[in-house]
Amino acid sequence: MSGRVNYSMSLAKPDAKDVTIKQKIGVAIGTVGLLILILTLFNLDVLNNGIFLTASLVLITIGTIIYANDLYLTKPEGIKNNGVWFKSISSRGILGWAAGILLTGFYIVLYFKAELLGQGVNGAPNTGLVALFDPLSLFLSGRPASQWFVYGTLYTVAIIAFGYKFILKYRHNRYQQLRTVSVMFFQLGFAYLIPEFMARLNERPEYNLPYYDLKSMWPLNYYLFDGWSIDGLITSGNLGIGMLIFGVVTIFVISPILTYKYGKRWYCSWVCGCGGLAETAGDSFRQLSSKKMSAWRIERWLIHTVMVFSIIMTVAMVYTYLGNDSKTFWLTKGFFLAAIGIILTAIFALVMIFKRNELGKDAKYGAIGYFVVIAALVGMYLTGTTDHVFYIPSWELRSVYGIYIGAVFSGVIGTGFYPILGNRVWCRFGCPMAAILGFQQRMFSKFRITTNGGQCISCGNCSTYCEMGIDVRSYAQKGENIVRSSCVGCGVCSAVCPRGVLKLENGAQKGRINPTEVLLGNDVNLMELVNQK
Repeated sequence: MSGRVNYSMSLAKPDAKDVTIKQKIGVAIGTVGLLILILTLFNLDVLNNGIFLTASLVLITIGTIIYANDLYLTKPEGIKNNGVWFKSISSRGILGWAAGILLTGFYIVLYFKAELLGQGVNGAPNTGLVALFDPLSLFLSGRPASQWFVYGTLYTVAIIAFGYKFILKYRHNRYQQLRTVSVMFFQLGFAYLIPEFMARLNERPEYNLPYYDLKSMWPLNYYLFDGWSIDGLITSGNLGIGMLIFGVVTIFVISPILTYKYGKRWYCSWVCGCGGLAETAGDSFRQLSSKKMSAWRIERWLIHTVMVFSIIMTVAMVYTYLGNDSKTFWLTKGFFLAAIGIILTAIFALVMIFKRNELGKDAKYGAIGYFVVIAALVGMYLTGTTDHVFYIPSWELRSVYGIYIGAVFSGVIGTGFYPILGNRVWCRFGCPMAAILGFQQRMFSKFRITTNGGQCISCGNCSTYCEMGIDVRSYAQKGENIVRSSCVGCGVCSAVCPRGVLKLENGAQKGRINPTEVLLGNDVNLMELVNQK
């Protein structure tokens, strides 16, 4: 292998061609696989869908593997981001915009015009692209494919194929390899295979399980507390009850404990499918995330607005299932709203008492969000009826979040805009799960990224490749720990640092947030201050 590796350290470009013969072969093979999918959109009479589907997915995967092997295994270990700002696809060039438009168009059709992909309407058989996936869907779940099965299959193939590419690129960094294998495992098992097996269980009369991504927690899975989901779990015996209990315990017990110990990275970078796709298929676009102060302001307002909205929608959804007769409902509408208000007030009071100084000016925004939720609870109580909330039919209210946040924001914009706004658009600006975990990370987590300012050479690699738009270099220059709500703990800033300045750590909370201050005279014991940091 050493004889094939190009060890050139020339400052001038040593290679005559951007793409080697093997890379071209890989691209060609992958393109053929993609072409099969595209041709099915024209309803061509495919003799054996199973064979053509297998050929398509295998060719796409093999093409990616061949391309990645020649791209990374012919060079020494270490990050290779050479020329990313000179490639049209990764620098908002013509190819980047074209890719963004095509991805966005695909998502729009997927969510709102699935019949154009061949989705059968009113019991009609599938055609085109969706019909191509029928054999695989029948094998896994015993039912014909849907546009969501097509999407889930392509989503999973993308994470696995590009995950392999990511592992090769970061093969010098064990942390990156482990978390990539983790997101590949959770996507394939918990988000893809297990829900399909659950659908097959529903062929038995004792089961009515709501099959969905099992690793997706509230508020990301806004449908957990929907009526069809609750009814399905309750009527599915011990398995359904166990899943419901596990889901609630995960939200209120397991998640806070893991976030306390490891930060939000345990979910956002190791488990979440949205993060998994962003890290693998979206890795080439991470440098496109805006580091402007204006983007940060928009991020803070937008993501917390979505979080407040998701809380209100969830409370409103549960509220519509309850009644006012205490003899019929042990949990009445009024008691439920009062309990939610008390819990939120207790959380707000504890944060203001014990974490006010750490929040700084952000405390004002937190107070705004708290009062908006409380006002919504009061309005809900005053305007709510059996099937209306805020004078709006409950089913319409429940669909708002699913369509505009769950579909348009997370899908159309969140993924379609990878080549334009970077790979973590949804995670950074819209994900309510990221907002809640970020709040926990900021308030009481042991996680931080430590820095050694004495070794920083201000190269800017860390800031450039931070997918969440954090100006990491500004912290590193001052030797200041990085504790940000938005940080997903991907560790790429540490991986691309040529001096080993950055390190992901879990330690005591004391001294975790340490803004550098001007020290005068003998006001402080310098050695004691250094040891605290």
